[in-house]
Amino acid sequence: MGHIIGIDLGTTNSVVAVLDGREPRVLVNEEGQRVTPSVVTLAVDGAPTVGAVARRQGLMNPARTIASVKRVIGRTYDDAQPLAGRLPFRIARTGSGGVDVLVDDEAVAPELISAHVLAKLKRAAEAALGAGEVDGAVITVPAYFDDAQRQATRRAGTIAGLDVRRIINEPTAAALAFGLGSSRDCRVAVFDFGGGTFDVSILDVSPGVIEVRSTAGDTRLGGDDVDQRVADALLTQLLAETGIDARADRAVGQRVRDAAERAKVELTTVPETEIQLPFLVADATGPKHLKTTLTRARLEHMIGDLVDRTIECCESALRDAGLRAAEIDEVLLVGGSTRIPLVARRVAEFFGREPNRTVNPDEAVALGAAVQGAVLGGRGVDVVLLDVTPLSLGVETRGGLFTRVIERNTVIPTSATRTFSTVVDDQRAISVQVLQGERELARDNRLLGAFELAGLPPMPAAAPKIDVRFSIDANGIVSVSATERSTGKVAETRLTGATGLEADEVARLVAEAERAERADRERRGLIERRNALEATQLALERRLVTLGDDVTEVTLDFAQRAVAGSKAALGGEVIDERRYIELTGALLDAAAAVEDDAIGAAARRRGAAPGGETG
Repeated sequence: MGHIIGIDLGTTNSVVAVLDGREPRVLVNEEGQRVTPSVVTLAVDGAPTVGAVARRQGLMNPARTIASVKRVIGRTYDDAQPLAGRLPFRIARTGSGGVDVLVDDEAVAPELISAHVLAKLKRAAEAALGAGEVDGAVITVPAYFDDAQRQATRRAGTIAGLDVRRIINEPTAAALAFGLGSSRDCRVAVFDFGGGTFDVSILDVSPGVIEVRSTAGDTRLGGDDVDQRVADALLTQLLAETGIDARADRAVGQRVRDAAERAKVELTTVPETEIQLPFLVADATGPKHLKTTLTRARLEHMIGDLVDRTIECCESALRDAGLRAAEIDEVLLVGGSTRIPLVARRVAEFFGREPNRTVNPDEAVALGAAVQGAVLGGRGVDVVLLDVTPLSLGVETRGGLFTRVIERNTVIPTSATRTFSTVVDDQRAISVQVLQGERELARDNRLLGAFELAGLPPMPAAAPKIDVRFSIDANGIVSVSATERSTGKVAETRLTGATGLEADEVARLVAEAERAERADRERRGLIERRNALEATQLALERRLVTLGDDVTEVTLDFAQRAVAGSKAALGGEVIDERRYIELTGALLDAAAAVEDDAIGAAARRRGAAPGGETG
């Protein structure tokens, strides 16, 4: 029976885990690292480089390197616009009003960028477990992701070749990791401050049962915003000292953001750090450098309002749960940004207790997703998970109002029905505009999709009875139907996001990803063959130097011809499997002959014949 892996697809970093026996464990990637940077560099031919290597390439090739794409996945272009100035890439509007990422000037779907990250994690799991042992995946999303963002994440998994069994909320996953070994009832607040989003969830954790009572959050708040505050200060200092405004220079911006992030990380353990950026810009008088000292106190002053926003979300979640901060038994810190001392201090002050630090903030979400994967895979884990929908769902009604059908923080899976009618005599059709949000006017909420119920019988206004039914599955994904009672006529939709990729586009990207994966395997095989051939050749050359005159002229000529053939191939020809076997065989045959000569020479020096007889 295969495994269902758990994946934390993060804004800054991503992690993959699996349940091993009774305990979840993190799987290392191809570089042997537990955490994979969510960074992708696309070559001109579209070939992706993912992770730490891509992150390093970002300094030299910022136009083709994409980081933090999770901040725009599933969003509309208008919704993403407030983030545009804080993103390390440019965005463009799609024909349906969604967002594409610009790589140079080529438009790329955010789902495809995320799919490259997911594919790398899938390969890591297959390397650890065996390719046939990965049956599916549980992927986590911020609790405050709306339906369109969840759908987009699922599409990214599909493009990566994953069977996405469940989408679950990140704070809930962290609580699963915490609650797996819990033997007592407790009330838990999960404070999840990641790279691009913030969530807080209030949960009741009991042995075998985890129930989410409420959730709140901000999908425009994360560690990237902390980095940007520092970067803005550095660019302002550069302008003051040199008169050069480099804010529009992407290469400079990437170097400055990278330095800002390093400084933030260093200030978690030291009171001050020095930032040095030599040869950052230049003018007619020569190159200009940036050097400054950043103290923890100054950083905390810069980001105080951001931390305040997280506490406001905590207040909202507690109100929705009907609780006071003093009634929380445990506070879990999740996400890399919770390592900032100011964040941990404010959380402790608000809840009146020190946070629980038994769960690794970088790995807790993936570990919890692995637990949920084991539950879905029937691997003997007895945990019931009761999650909630983070935002209200409803329809637009007369006057442009938003009428709720399912209230936020309702336990999922769930369904609810509300009855509506027509507004004019003999109305033959109604348009159902499906919305998600908390504003009173429809235009201020997120349009998830629309469909039409046509063919209504002619009746006076308000006479038809039309039942609109919303259903939310365990992934938080929405289906809506409308039924006219007298005729039984039904129209329905399973929402895919008003600005999402169409099914044929997803299929095209899946096919491209499969072709790219085959090409990647071929490239990897070519590189491995070349490396192995070169290693065999170099070993033979070193042995020839070591043995010197012990090698006969005939054997030396044989070995030199084998080495020359290898060098010629490594110099440019494509080394297919057949050619590799041929060249490697020649080198190994030569190496065997060299060793025979060495044995014979050693025997002669001992005064013995090669056959072992005494002379």
